Amino acid sequence: MANRTVQPTSPESHRARPEGAAPDPAAVFDWVDRRAELRARAGLTRRPRPRPAVDPLLDLASNDYLGLVRHPRVVRAAADAALRWGAGATGSRLVTGTTELHTELEEELAAFCGAEAALVFSSGYAANLAALTALTGPGTLIVADAYNHASLIDGCRLSRAEVAPVGHRDPDAVRAALAGRDGGRALVVTDSVFSVDGDAAPLAELAGACRAHGAALLVDDAHGLGVVGDGGAGALAAAGLAGSPDVVATVTLSKSLGSQGGAVLGPRRVVRHLVETARTFIFDTGLAPASVGAALGALRLLREEPERAARAREVARRLSAGLTAAGLEASVPDAAVVSVRAPSPEAAVAWARACREAGVAVGCFRPPSVPDRFSRLRLTARGDLTDARIEQAVAVVARCAPRADAPHPVAGN
Repeated sequence: MANRTVQPTSPESHRARPEGAAPDPAAVFDWVDRRAELRARAGLTRRPRPRPAVDPLLDLASNDYLGLVRHPRVVRAAADAALRWGAGATGSRLVTGTTELHTELEEELAAFCGAEAALVFSSGYAANLAALTALTGPGTLIVADAYNHASLIDGCRLSRAEVAPVGHRDPDAVRAALAGRDGGRALVVTDSVFSVDGDAAPLAELAGACRAHGAALLVDDAHGLGVVGDGGAGALAAAGLAGSPDVVATVTLSKSLGSQGGAVLGPRRVVRHLVETARTFIFDTGLAPASVGAALGALRLLREEPERAARAREVARRLSAGLTAAGLEASVPDAAVVSVRAPSPEAAVAWARACREAGVAVGCFRPPSVPDRFSRLRLTARGDLTDARIEQAVAVVARCAPRADAPHPVAGN
């Protein structure tokens, strides 16, 4: 039977019009309204919420793990960089977008993390896209943890490589995937610290699996830099993999370093390859000088005060222990992220709102942001929190927790 096109008849997807008339331009995006309605019914409405310059809330929602976003030295470094180099980078890194400050940050970041070289991007997202697309391609096998960050997932999709998702934190599954490949290059991809529950990848075991099968390892250390390892040198340093010739790391400058941007760290020849082939480096405007200056100022401050990393981990452990003692299902953190399960997306939104009204800002993670479909509150520990603030946070989150018998109306955040 010949194929035929079935025209939509639902008024929700197609507005009626006289036969032969041109489509109504106002109807082109009617499908958007329908999708919005479905999201609202599922409790998945999202809205930006502008915050004031001075927020009275106790902030456990941001990624300011070391409390450096407003540190006077970091802010001054940003201001000084803008006054000297201007408000923007003016062009791509290969045209006019590389300043002496960019090079300075790359050299100091590589030295701090124990890598041969580093390359700074306009965001951590751009750094992940660059690493995945430039280091793979048709004929390459990517073995990826099922709980990887969205930027890694998007990089896999753009790579045109064969992608084999494997179970969360499962080195045996990685070995099996690598053993089953038919020649060609292979790259194992994982977060170092997973952003939803704060659990750590078994990097040493993954590296062993890679080396047994001639594969490279790419680690997104966004949530490890500044928190994990001696003095916050990162998860690769903690696992004894810093400077390895077969390992590449990506980091963000917008979490522990309190700035903006991202970077790829690894062997010098890999970084050189990215300079010449990575589209998000070649065709993107360079990171603004103020952000470069802030990241460099924060990095130098962390070198002088390495105890900040250990304090952030301690705060996370205390938050988890307090919430668990209060009867909540809290994750056990390996870095600075703690999550608490919610019974539904709607309950998570209502819970987060109640915490906010009680003076504590927390993250609200719902599908599709959570890989296992369970909604959560996400608390980010900050190394500058006092004991009293930790106790306040635990008390508020516990007091505002939804009751098992309470209805959960659909709500947006």
